[in-house]
Amino acid sequence: MMQTSNEKTLQRLIDDLRQRVTEAEETLAAIRDGSVDAVVVGGEGKDEVLVIGDDVSAFRNFMEVMEPGAVAVDSAGRLLYANARFRQIFNEDWDSLKGKPLSGILPGSAAQIVDKLIGYDDHDAAPVSVSFLERGVERNYLVSARPVHLGTVRGFAVTFSDLTERVRAEAAERAQRVANAIIASASEAVIVCDRTLTITHANFAAEALSTEKLIGARLDTAIPLKFPDATGILEIGELVESSLSGTPLRSIEAFAPLSPGARDVLVSAAALNISDDEPEGCVLTLVDLSQRKKDERQMHLLMRELDHRVKNTLALVLSISKRTAASEETLVGFQGSFSGRIEALAATHNLLASASWESLSLRQIFGAEVLPYAETSGDRINITGPDLSLFPRAAIAIGLIFHELATNATKYGALSGETGSVNLVIHPKTDSPFIEVTWVEKDGPPVKSFSRKGFGHTVIARSLSYSPHGGTTLDFEPTGVICHIRIPISDVA
Repeated sequence: MMQTSNEKTLQRLIDDLRQRVTEAEETLAAIRDGSVDAVVVGGEGKDEVLVIGDDVSAFRNFMEVMEPGAVAVDSAGRLLYANARFRQIFNEDWDSLKGKPLSGILPGSAAQIVDKLIGYDDHDAAPVSVSFLERGVERNYLVSARPVHLGTVRGFAVTFSDLTERVRAEAAERAQRVANAIIASASEAVIVCDRTLTITHANFAAEALSTEKLIGARLDTAIPLKFPDATGILEIGELVESSLSGTPLRSIEAFAPLSPGARDVLVSAAALNISDDEPEGCVLTLVDLSQRKKDERQMHLLMRELDHRVKNTLALVLSISKRTAASEETLVGFQGSFSGRIEALAATHNLLASASWESLSLRQIFGAEVLPYAETSGDRINITGPDLSLFPRAAIAIGLIFHELATNATKYGALSGETGSVNLVIHPKTDSPFIEVTWVEKDGPPVKSFSRKGFGHTVIARSLSYSPHGGTTLDFEPTGVICHIRIPISDVA
């Protein structure tokens, strides 16, 4: 009987299927006998090799000797195998781990991260970092996952590489950089020394306290300190020892006799605690007290000067009062002369107070004492020559002399008329023990003598006589009074 073409095609398909079934039965028989190590299976566009039999043992042996923790899981994440390091991490034996889901072994956040990682069926999935406690100590791991076939089972090989020491080293290095930056940016001197007083850190401000290189030097040698006002502290070593024993010391005044910079400093010391063990050293800060000490010394001098000046001023006021009363014939005359002299004294005192009683410009004194007369005399009052800075004693004396000369010129001399003038000439410094200043009146009424040798004449003649190089000489020229004033060079700043 002749077969149709359809019957022939169907027969060929049946024969092909029978052949494949036969081959599959032979392959399974070979697998069962252990005579086949692997088979090739057609995949989606590519063939895959499935490892069978003894290669699974080889794979396990390979995992066992791996340094990182390693597990093999199936596609559902259940453990097929875990090596010794992984078992050590979680302190479990294989029997207790076998078949458990990896997400059930890892702690919360790490489980979620690794679950997501093995969810990728992708050879290029990037490793992830996780951290969790291992026997109470937090450790860091880099986790990688790659697809793998174990026999006919498809899953993932997951490795846990311990990065804890590297993370700790990076953290320590960063902490060191931060500590160095903090010390370097401090405006005050900061020094760190170990328990033997050897300096391990010092910033720029600290370097200015010594002529030696500080790092590696002993603290008590590089920056010796004295504690004149600190009860019970004789050396810097005792201060460090006190802080190491748990008693930090703060704001102790010290003197650095060999420092090329600040010598008066405020010292504080505290223990350097890096771990739970005993302190590894001491941190010292040294605050520059130079300006404060200078201010204190200036204040002390000012207080003494003020006390001295107040006594002198009261004595001077008393003398002015008595001598003015003796030289004036009427109460009105006394009031005018006394008030004018006290106001002249006050004007100089005001200038000295604004200058902290250090020194005063001669031009300032002239301006303060003669200014009231200049308002009515215009440019008839002039001053020429280099300016001088006078110490308080000379400033007060010069102020009184200017006042008496200006008062007399207004009443009887160059400023009493319409055309007269007063010129003050400041002569330059020479080798002489004094500097001369000349008061010159001209174009005023003819003068035969100082109008009247009352107390004003006494003030002019004696105010600078406290020094053998100070004093005045009055010349009564027909054109006007000329007064030569000698200021002791010792009173010129």
